[in-house]
Amino acid sequence: MSGSAARTFKHGVHPGDFKELTRELPVERVPLPAVLTVPLSQHLGAPSVPLVKVGDYVRRGQLIGKAGGYVSANLHAPCSGTVRSVGPAHHPSGKMVESVVIERDAASAQVLLPMDVQDWRGQTAEEIVGTVAEGGFVGLGGAAFPTHVKLTPPEGKHARFLIVNAAECEPYLNSDYRILLEQTEAVIEGIQVLMKALGAEKAFVGTEDNKTDAAEHLRGALPPDLNVEVLVFETKYPQGAEKMLIDAVLHREVPSGRLPIDLHVVVNNVGTVAGVGQMYLTGQPLIERVVTVTGPGIRQPRNLLVPVGTPLEHVIDHCGGMTEDTRQILFGGPMMGQAQRFLDVPVMKGTSGILFLTDREVVERTEYACIKCLRCVDACPVFLNPSRLGALAKARLYEDMLDHHIMDCMECASCSFVCPSNIPLVQRFRVAKGLLKEQAARDREREGAK
Repeated sequence: MSGSAARTFKHGVHPGDFKELTRELPVERVPLPAVLTVPLSQHLGAPSVPLVKVGDYVRRGQLIGKAGGYVSANLHAPCSGTVRSVGPAHHPSGKMVESVVIERDAASAQVLLPMDVQDWRGQTAEEIVGTVAEGGFVGLGGAAFPTHVKLTPPEGKHARFLIVNAAECEPYLNSDYRILLEQTEAVIEGIQVLMKALGAEKAFVGTEDNKTDAAEHLRGALPPDLNVEVLVFETKYPQGAEKMLIDAVLHREVPSGRLPIDLHVVVNNVGTVAGVGQMYLTGQPLIERVVTVTGPGIRQPRNLLVPVGTPLEHVIDHCGGMTEDTRQILFGGPMMGQAQRFLDVPVMKGTSGILFLTDREVVERTEYACIKCLRCVDACPVFLNPSRLGALAKARLYEDMLDHHIMDCMECASCSFVCPSNIPLVQRFRVAKGLLKEQAARDREREGAK
């Protein structure tokens, strides 16, 4: 379980980390709001299917939405109360999404209705995967991929290694850091659970060298007989991306079009791991998460434990309100976060942070012609040519972008960050990828109709 000199991956960028705003602040629980909105789509895959109707009384922890397919996730009530509506509501994606709206029972003690969870030591791997699925767990690093799917490799493939992602490379955010420090028992429990589910022979926990105290804290808490190594990486963006993490840990690259399991690896965010551990310790499904609320535009930056479904405006009020010069609110960090237009959007399972930026950080910049400096090429962690792809996107030659591996782009925004011409490369790539995916779906439909 010994440490290691700081490792890293090839390319990437070094934005300022700005983590000092909340780094030393312990996690505190947000009081329950009067009304919570729980979207049925807050994970990759099919939406959850509602199990409740208007007027139903639900208890905190009760199953209110069933996974709508294999790649989907269960949803549980974040509070006890009455279902006020089941229908479209504002969503962090900017769309209107089917949601269960619950009016909190102010008279209730909000006691958890725990899951019937067995000791994982007496469960088979398949039973553990089933329990994780029942708990509604997804990736808490932002992607929100259903965890039970990751724990079920395709036939003929197996995982030798579990990598716990605690890199938290996005500037400003500290939720994973605080989890390592404050939920250590749950992290260690979750590691053991997931190792058994996967049949993994070893686990790695990876964090960056701006969090060495958390790494040392975890090392000191690990049981001596548990085959877990805590690694410290160079602080560099996007170290927390799956492929970059695997490169830094195992010095192996995931080939284009392949998945981590092809290298016998499964990666899970430390928040997910802690949540699974907490479920086995207390019976609590995924109904709340740690969120860093930060940035120059919020009066009282904090690390909060927030119930899923809590409105943004409730979090803002709890943190003393916004400053007068707040210009932009992002769910996530400044590199990959989603800008928000409405204050009633809910915190979701994948909301790792809420960032408030002011006029000083959000500056309108004039776009100039590409000067072929190739800084974007040097920055791209998946070895694409963003300059060439940007030119094709601007010309709307989307099919040609496939020949230049646009679908390998993970939209990390490193290219946009270093571009001296202020070209909105990642925005154009998102549009292009969206259009190409829509075209591919139409092509599949036509093939199926033949």
